[in-house]
Amino acid sequence: MDSIPSLTLVVPILLVALFILSGLKVFNEYERAVVFRLGRLQPQPFGPGITYIIPMLDRYVRISLRTIVLDVPPQDIITRDNVSVKVNAVVYFRVVEPNSAVVGVENYHYATSQLAQTTLRSVLGQAELDDLLSQRERLNVELQGILDKHTDPWGIKVSAVEVKHVDLPVEMQRAMAKQAEAEREKRAKIIHAEGELQASVALGKAAAIIEVNPVTIQLRYLQTLTEIATEKNSTIIFPVPIEFIKAFTGPKS
Repeated sequence: MDSIPSLTLVVPILLVALFILSGLKVFNEYERAVVFRLGRLQPQPFGPGITYIIPMLDRYVRISLRTIVLDVPPQDIITRDNVSVKVNAVVYFRVVEPNSAVVGVENYHYATSQLAQTTLRSVLGQAELDDLLSQRERLNVELQGILDKHTDPWGIKVSAVEVKHVDLPVEMQRAMAKQAEAEREKRAKIIHAEGELQASVALGKAAAIIEVNPVTIQLRYLQTLTEIATEKNSTIIFPVPIEFIKAFTGPKS
């Protein structure tokens, strides 16, 4: 008979203890809890470590402070020189003020994603195609600055924006390939013309040296004979000038 009253006391005590212990929460180093007590926002977020949330009175939202990588889907963009392209990008951002991220916007992740898409179309639509392909670093910095300014009231810090891929139409790819080929041909012709110029200058200098010293032409004949001798020809006919023979015979006494 005595066990029944004791049992009726133990059960409520256990329920009260479980109710009190249910308020203990553990938050990781990169997590914070935005707490609302009776609907009012607490000045400072809770965490990290063990934190007590008063049951029935407190409601909390768990926020991660780690950097989030947001992949912006491909956007149809018409550049300033009227070229239609598809561009996708990646945005790196993190929460720096958890209270603002919860109170300032309904869903900060979705809001940042939509803002990144509209900003990407707006900024890149004002650039020409050549700038979009060659000045990508400058455009990344411009995108990052605009996004960071607009997300600052939400407690969001945009650390970087990178344009990943620019998908050009097939016709534009062909036109750019032809342009690159023409540029290579132009460079080849310029290099060939420069080589011809250098060769003509060298020949002019050689002719001037031969004119001053006729013995050099004899040495050139000997070098030519050596080069021809390396080939497997059965007969070699080579004209020898009289001056060349006189150089070896010399005047007779």
